[in-house]
Amino acid sequence: MGSLVGHVTTGFAFFLIGLWHLFNHIKIQATYPNSYKSSPWFRSPSVKYLELYLIILLSVLSIAMELFIGPEKHQPFDPDGSIPSNHLHNFEHSSISMSLIIYATFAIILDKSRLKTTNHDGLTYLLGAFAFGQQFVLFHLHSADHTAVEGQYHLLLQLVIFISFLTTLMGIGYPKSFLLGFVRSLSVLFQGVWFTFMGCMLWIPEFVAQGCFMNSEDDHKVVRCTGEHALHRAKALVNLQFSWLLSMIVVLSMTLYVIMCNIYGGRIEYLSISKSDGDDEEGMHREVELQKKNLLSPET
Repeated sequence: MGSLVGHVTTGFAFFLIGLWHLFNHIKIQATYPNSYKSSPWFRSPSVKYLELYLIILLSVLSIAMELFIGPEKHQPFDPDGSIPSNHLHNFEHSSISMSLIIYATFAIILDKSRLKTTNHDGLTYLLGAFAFGQQFVLFHLHSADHTAVEGQYHLLLQLVIFISFLTTLMGIGYPKSFLLGFVRSLSVLFQGVWFTFMGCMLWIPEFVAQGCFMNSEDDHKVVRCTGEHALHRAKALVNLQFSWLLSMIVVLSMTLYVIMCNIYGGRIEYLSISKSDGDDEEGMHREVELQKKNLLSPET
């Protein structure tokens, strides 16, 4: 991840997953506003676990790039088997990828398990919160220099990651809250946008702020500034970039919401359901879930 390609690739993956979740949350809410129930992941029309498979595949590739392909010696250890300081960030990034692999793998296992319970989605949300929590802690305690321009990008990134963590954790207790799913999807999407933008601004020399330059330190490119004034200006620009991108994403997401509500809002199907006992309520839940799965099939 500590390169232009790494940031852009990671950002594109987060962006796609966030957009996919945003689309599905809005579609289900618009079609079934009275029976909406969020989901930690969504099946694709062609391959049911495509989203989770892609998370696993991209995370494995990220670990391979960080620990074996990227390093000059194609392995991250010193001759004595210790971790050199210039590769600490590689292990931090790989740990984030590993937490995503754990989440996606057990999400598949839980879904395929015959011992499904009402806590099935709750456990998957807990796994997602674990992954985002790991990501937040590792970026908060990142071995990279937090006083430079890169540190300001990471500081703002932590705000977005924390929102992803918090909304995922809250999804356990409030699975029927559309706003939680909406905000969680936006936060994941914004992570992708910010990763990509950060990669371009930190690793393309033409985009480096005035008064700053790219410096090679421990085989790692770092943006340094010529003085306190230049550093303060560069950080202020980062804050403005964050604000502008956030505003743009809010406008685009609300536009998408209005458009999709106009498209799918007239296709509401009302269910005649009796809630006389717990069995009827469970049957209602199964019927609603079946209709939502049909909603995401190629026919729609």
